[in-house]
Amino acid sequence: MFNLFVKTSAACSKLVTQAYSTSFSLGIRTLHPRLRDAIYGIYGMVRYADEIVDTFHDFDKKALLAKFKADTYEAIRDGISLNPILQSYQLVVNRYHIPLDLTEAFFRSMEMDLYETAYGREGYEEYIYGSAEVVGLMCLYIFTEGDKDMYARLEPSARALGAAFQKVNFLRDMGSDFDERGRVYFPGIDFARFGDAAKQQIEQEIAHDFALALEGIRQLPVGARGGVMLAYKYYMRLFARIRHTPASVISTVRIRVPDMEKLLLLCVTLTGESVKKAFGPSESHHMPDYHQAA
Repeated sequence: MFNLFVKTSAACSKLVTQAYSTSFSLGIRTLHPRLRDAIYGIYGMVRYADEIVDTFHDFDKKALLAKFKADTYEAIRDGISLNPILQSYQLVVNRYHIPLDLTEAFFRSMEMDLYETAYGREGYEEYIYGSAEVVGLMCLYIFTEGDKDMYARLEPSARALGAAFQKVNFLRDMGSDFDERGRVYFPGIDFARFGDAAKQQIEQEIAHDFALALEGIRQLPVGARGGVMLAYKYYMRLFARIRHTPASVISTVRIRVPDMEKLLLLCVTLTGESVKKAFGPSESHHMPDYHQAA
């Protein structure tokens, strides 16, 4: 019956992923079946930790995060947890020999969210590493399945992809992060004076990250490549919408990719076609009005 416990715990992590992220759920479904539960296990844990610091406003966030962190380490040490999300996570960490320093860096970034509201360049890079890049590295341990040489070769690209995703999220959520949490993640940015010049500088940084990430995605094992490519294409589509949206709108409206476009991207990925072919030769000519994209 222990296998049933493991199976139902994995189902809980899958449920959390599907409830919180349509785009990542679609990406995971295109991975080889043997990889899916492990990725669900990673996402479930990081999603819950993020929820603590972002939405549990009526509770003691510091105490809850500290307990969740302690419970996570206990689960990894003992090889079991009655918390199904942590049971799934510890199984992944132990099975794929994911170093504890990645988990520690992740929780460090979550702790920063409890008291930091503005960042210098060093703090910004530390936060992105812990909140996003290490998640990419955890996934890379799963995708490379013990091939240390492949992991070392693809590590820079995995970090770049996580960073690109996080920076796009920062731009997308800039208004809500400031209004609801008082946060401005980008270093040296005054939210009240955020303009197109600053936005374009951030976008150049993101474009560089995406370019480096794509080099690594193309070298991933076949069983992982499609799912990661789908996530990449989705975020590139979101990034394109953001780039076509003025800074004054970004700070007030949350840009999103409609569900129909997400499904089209899934079809494009599965059939091996290019995003350019699917959407036409000039993306800007097909870009919906940015007010409708919110």
